[in-house]
Amino acid sequence: MEIKEIKVKDLDPKAFIKTQVEGIRATVGDKTAVVALSGGVDSSVVTVLGHLALGPRLKAYFIENGIMRAGEPQAIVTTFKKLGVRAELVDAKAHFFAALKGVTDPEEKREAITQTFYKAVFGPLVQESGARYLLQGTNYTDVEETVAGIKRQHNVLAQLGIDTERAYGYQVLEPVIQLRKTAVRMVGKALGLPKAIYDRPPFPGPALAARVIGEVTPERIEIIRVATKIVEEELARSRAFQYLAILHEDRVTGIRKKRREFGYQIEVRCWESIDATTGTPTHLSWPTLDKLAKRITTQVKGVVSVTYNITPKPPSTIEAV
Repeated sequence: MEIKEIKVKDLDPKAFIKTQVEGIRATVGDKTAVVALSGGVDSSVVTVLGHLALGPRLKAYFIENGIMRAGEPQAIVTTFKKLGVRAELVDAKAHFFAALKGVTDPEEKREAITQTFYKAVFGPLVQESGARYLLQGTNYTDVEETVAGIKRQHNVLAQLGIDTERAYGYQVLEPVIQLRKTAVRMVGKALGLPKAIYDRPPFPGPALAARVIGEVTPERIEIIRVATKIVEEELARSRAFQYLAILHEDRVTGIRKKRREFGYQIEVRCWESIDATTGTPTHLSWPTLDKLAKRITTQVKGVVSVTYNITPKPPSTIEAV
């Protein structure tokens, strides 16, 4: 991997911003670029860097893939409008669910999302805009885990030998690829992003599809979407690095109203970490775990079991899929 990491101790956020803005401006020249805004820390930082560099020559798109958190698409578009960045909301739900139909293998799911995003959805958008460049928020850990064969991140391309101009018709620019998450947050803060954006928990590129074990369907996404909302509400004050819910594939035996019920199992994970390369499960209090279990089993349709992961990374990983 021929990318030199800029560690937190060596990062000067203002100097980094200046360098990246100048670099984007020099590369794109007087042409147009597009950015894939997801609302995560990385893509948000890259969107603002691109906006500073290119102004109206940066076209921002939020891809509504059907696998985002509750209310996320409109909330992010509204937030960035207040920041002076107009992001167009693109409804691509049908494309993604069609690509994921019948797919259960984790790597095949990631590949399906990658190809759908870059070819079926973004390819036409880039062609219509006349842009030759796509800005995206690939960070150092994304590349590290993909190259090591641990987990394929959908936004890692060149490092796997993929010529994006030949494959998709545009060049991919990755302004934060030398930074891990903590460093990206520092840049986001220096850019003036709201704390709710730069300090929000990490969210995977494959979105909620990374938190569904087995086939990804609209029905199963809705289950994990509601569970995710509950987990994020209950653990927001934990100050943990990341917290999430996972929907397991097999149904388990439960009992409701004195009758047996085969229902879903939700796994909760909450992590202490600096850069996501290692992680330790947060020592949540019993009242917190008890409240999570009660809310999830009463408010998420069909869920009869809630578990808490206590395995560190490694051998576990922060996300399940």
